[in-house]
Amino acid sequence: MYWMRGVRSRLREWQAAQERWKADMRAFRASEKEARRTGAEIPEQPGPPPTAFSLVPWLLMGLGAFSNLFQGKTPDPWVGGLGLLAFNSLYIYVAARAFVKEKRQATSTRVALALMAVITCGLAGGYGGNWQLFFPLLGLATGAALRGEHLRWAGVAVAVLAGAVSAARDGWNGLNIAYATWISTMVTAAILGLSEAVRELRAAREQLAHQAVEKERLRFSRDLHDLLGHTMSVIVVKSEAARRLAPRDMDAALAQITDIESVGRQALTEIREAVTGYREGSLGTELDRARSVLDAAGVEPVVGRSGAPLAPQTEALLGWVVREAVTNVVRHSGATRCEITVDGNAERVRLTVADNGTGTGTADEGSRREGVGGTGLKGLTERLAAAGGSLRAGPSPRGGFTVTAELPTEAMELLTSVAATEPRER
Repeated sequence: MYWMRGVRSRLREWQAAQERWKADMRAFRASEKEARRTGAEIPEQPGPPPTAFSLVPWLLMGLGAFSNLFQGKTPDPWVGGLGLLAFNSLYIYVAARAFVKEKRQATSTRVALALMAVITCGLAGGYGGNWQLFFPLLGLATGAALRGEHLRWAGVAVAVLAGAVSAARDGWNGLNIAYATWISTMVTAAILGLSEAVRELRAAREQLAHQAVEKERLRFSRDLHDLLGHTMSVIVVKSEAARRLAPRDMDAALAQITDIESVGRQALTEIREAVTGYREGSLGTELDRARSVLDAAGVEPVVGRSGAPLAPQTEALLGWVVREAVTNVVRHSGATRCEITVDGNAERVRLTVADNGTGTGTADEGSRREGVGGTGLKGLTERLAAAGGSLRAGPSPRGGFTVTAELPTEAMELLTSVAATEPRER
């Protein structure tokens, strides 16, 4: 009884689909009520699940043939009865598979359609009258199962077949049957194709909404990591400097403490801006901060900038790179000198942060190879790649660690090469 298990499985699937639809409708009514109360946008009503139940009621078109069979007006009733049973069974089989693309395109579905065509030709050609209405049902099943490039030719073929058989039986009345068959084929395919497209668009919209949420979460986590990691490093470095200076130079120690307060206040502002997504970094500001942090950590800063003015987005991305790279220099490199160079032309800009430390630029010892290590640099690599740029980080052949970022830029006016900070006497 393999077919009975299949029927029971199909019935369970239909029941589960109906239950999900009822749950969606309850959620929709609750959302609609809340939207009307708050004045928000009313959500879209979920449609009923796509099941074969929407096609099964059309079998009522065969009631006339069944009535003739039941009243004994049909010769060879056993043949007619078996034909009617076979047609209805094949119709339900095709209808059940018409809403799953893989099953709809399967060979077994095409075979079932071919058998339906043979049975329909036999019944309509043998009995005529109401039995010819099985041709529109055949067209409906064809339109449900063949919703692709083969539909046009299949629809014409079924309509011609219906017209030829019906005309041979009842004369010119066969043209009406042919037209009804063609219409049922095309209209069914159009309606089911449109409803399927609507469902796919709705699913795509939900997927895009989920992706937008995930993207915003990723943006916030990256910004928070970069902001807090840099800020905490600055606070630690300046606190250590204040502790060292306090016994011999109280004024210098107070200056460092004042910087700590300023950094903390600035961090609060930046975190609020990061939450709302309106924070835009400035490369010049980040270079000034980098110089201050490196000085406080006892690392000699050498900062040079040349090239064309940069777009705000490019400045913001390079500012993040400076912040992350300098934080890693202070925390992990053990360097005494750090060179930051910004050099651009009409098409691209390059930022290089190089130190003379131990060759470890991140907290991850496994990053001591060509590539990008550490969570911050990995996140920046993805950001720059999305903007058409690249980020490379790794030990330098001359010793130390080097971070190189490249981004496209639109030049407005070339600037004279100016070193923001000249190297100090060694």
